[in-house]
Amino acid sequence: MKAVSWTTEVDRGLCMGSGMCAGVASDLYELDEEDRARPVHERMAPDERALDAADSCPASAIVVREGGLVIGPRP
Repeated sequence: MKAVSWTTEVDRGLCMGSGMCAGVASDLYELDEEDRARPVHERMAPDERALDAADSCPASAIVVREGGLVIGPRP
């Protein structure tokens, strides 16, 4: 049985550097020297906080996937 993992990415063109993602999950997202968000690790174990971060992003710049399926932000 294959272990489930998620991937996450931040569209730097959309990111406005609000820091909401880092506030929700500072061990999953951080702001870089240009005040743009980036994932700490692109691949992660399933973590509800990644979905919360994607949901809270005011620019909708965060995408969370399970396999090829986009699961965050949630509709």
